[in-house]
Amino acid sequence: MPEQSLYERLGGVFAIAAVVDHFSDAVVKNPIVGQQSKNAALREWHTKNLDRLPGLKFMRTLWVCNVAGGPFQYTATEPGSTVLGLEEAHRKFHISPEEFDEVAAELGRTLDIVGVPRPEKDEVLAAFAAHKGEVTEGYLVTTGT
Repeated sequence: MPEQSLYERLGGVFAIAAVVDHFSDAVVKNPIVGQQSKNAALREWHTKNLDRLPGLKFMRTLWVCNVAGGPFQYTATEPGSTVLGLEEAHRKFHISPEEFDEVAAELGRTLDIVGVPRPEKDEVLAAFAAHKGEVTEGYLVTTGT
């Protein structure tokens, strides 16, 4: 019997959507990257743009399903705009490497809360970490580091 994909081992779209829902709400409340963040762009998004959170949860669910080997295709978009890569989608937030790490830690806490086994948790976190350079590119460009 062939090995199950990460998507299957996580429980499919409904289980992934539940994780993304909890994670997304936790990020909003996170003091480092959420509504109280020292990063003005992140703080503003998490206080003035929460009407977009349901759509963001949907897009995050598609992304996780896609990178986990599920049957869904993820394409980053901005309303009324063309398709965006992760760099462009996050550039305006000037996300520092430390802020990225805090979001990853929040994801890890969420995976623990919902009881994702260690091997699958490690795979999810590795897939997330693989995009650190793309997500933090806006910070690195503005700071020159």
